[in-house]
Parts: sequence; structure tokens; C-alpha cells
Amino acid sequence: MGDVAVGARSGHDGEEHRGRPVEAADPAADGAVTSGNDPGAAGDGEGSGGQPPTDGQGSGGASPQPKKQRSFWKELPILIGIALVLALLIKTFLVQAFSIPSDSMQNTLQQGDRVLVDKLTPWFGSEPERGEVVVFHDPDNWLAGEPTPDPNALQTFLSWIGLMPSAEEKDLIKRVIGVGGDTVECQGTGPLKVNGKALNEASYVYPGNTPCSQDDTGGQFKVKVPEGYIWVMGDHRQNSRDSRYNQSDKNHGMVPVDKVVGRAIVIAWPINRWNNLPVPGTFEQNLDARSAALTAAPQGLALAGAVPLVLWRRQRIKAARDR
Repeated sequence: MGDVAVGARSGHDGEEHRGRPVEAADPAADGAVTSGNDPGAAGDGEGSGGQPPTDGQGSGGASPQPKKQRSFWKELPILIGIALVLALLIKTFLVQAFSIPSDSMQNTLQQGDRVLVDKLTPWFGSEPERGEVVVFHDPDNWLAGEPTPDPNALQTFLSWIGLMPSAEEKDLIKRVIGVGGDTVECQGTGPLKVNGKALNEASYVYPGNTPCSQDDTGGQFKVKVPEGYIWVMGDHRQNSRDSRYNQSDKNHGMVPVDKVVGRAIVIAWPINRWNNLPVPGTFEQNLDARSAALTAAPQGLALAGAVPLVLWRRQRIKAARDR
């Protein structure tokens, strides 16, 4: 019975559509229904000669086809380009990696360590401070005689964008001991003094080294640092060619502040050596040259005040005798 009922209904429907120009089995009508599920799509098909409606020309209820997503391989060059630009900007304005080539900063830094250097704060007028570990360009041929690295093309490119330490630039890394206006001196084996105040360097000077070196080539000195310059020394005092041993150059061993690349803030590699590079506590004492002058000022003022008093008293005594 069910089969007969279905057949009868089918025949009735066929008779109703027999005089219409588009049959129910028309593929165009089926495509319109499946794509938009719109009751008026069959009518639209009649008006367009049986052709399915195109995007934007069909009924108002038809949704546009979604835009085809670009393949990963087409987007990859764009992503790489953006990453390279960001890396270059970071290297230029934020941080840059540097490799430690020697033992002059032991045990704070070991040969082969990679450090990250803050290049941002100098853009805002920040200058090196006592106790900081800084990277600076060779001020006046300090690296004469040192072997020159010969990087391959890939290393040169990675260094240029900051993903590898610079291989071609002649840079050094030392600790700032004195800044403009300071008097720095070493006598005997130490201690090292800044503006007459002794530094306790046990926390960072290489074990077995003395703060001052006893030699006649620069280990014994007393210098005043000009404004705009810094005096630097390595933590491995007996194995560091620093300001002490470059006093015959055009800057008398000083490093111009504008040669400073930035402050080394962290050891980034190897992983087991990861650590920050803080300013040692001994530099937290008041080392300003002005404070040292103020310490001596009370005695000088007392003497200056006593002289007129003594002269006045002598005049009074002399006047009393004359009477």
C-alpha cells in the first residue's frame, strides 16, 4: 500500500510539471537548492535560461562563497621576511648577542659564553655606570695582533640580523671601574681605589689574582677619568689587556662613552651557565668624587675659620700692649 501511494503521488507531480519549461530533475535547479537552500532559486533558474546563479547575482538570500585561503608555502616567504625584519630591529635597538672570545673576564664570564647586551637604554641617554659589564668597540687598536675571524656567508648573514654573535666587529667586554670625574688608583697589590675609597672585589676578581698587578707596564697607576670617558678593567686581573695597558694610546687608556655598545645583562648560553650580570655590592657605596671632597671640607672650613680668629686675637693682644 505504501509503495502504491508513493507511486500515485509521483505521477500526480509529473503531470503538474509537464507543461513547465524546467523539469524537477533539472540539474540547475538541484544545484541552486543544494548551494543556497533557497525556495526562490528555481524561479531564478528559469529567468537565467536554466543556468545556476553566480556569486552576487542570485537572490538576495544567497551567501557569497568563502575566499580561498592562501597555501602555507605561499605565506612562508612573507613570514620569513617579517621575522628577519623584526630580528634586525631587535638587534639594532633592543638587544644583541655577543660571544666571549677570551679569558679576561673569568670567572664572571668564560670563553665561549654568549651574553645578551642591552642596547635600548643608551638610546634614552643612559651612560655606563661603575660596576657594569659593558661591550664596546675597540677604542684605539687594543686588539692589534689578535687573530681575525673568517666567518662563512651564513655566519655573516646571521650575525647581521642578530641571530648569531657578531664575528667581524672588533668588540671588547670589560667591567666599568671609573666614570667621568673619578680618580682610580692601584698601589702594590691593592686594593683598587676609586676616589680614595677601597673596593672589595673578592666576589668577582679571579681567584688567586690580586686586585692590582705589580709591574711597570701599567699595573701601578693613578689616573683621573675625563668627562665622557670610562676606565675599564677585566675581572681576570693578571690576564686582561684593559685600560691599564693601553695608556699610551690616543685616549690614555680611557674608553669614549660613544664607543660603548651597551651593558651585558645576562649569560644566555650555554644553558647551564645561564645567569644575570648584576652590579657588585661594593659599588653601592658612595664613590662620587664630590662626596670625597665634601668629606675633607669640614677640616678645611675649620682651618679657614680659625685663621681670621687667630689674627684678630693677635691684634687685640698687640693693641693692649701698646697702651
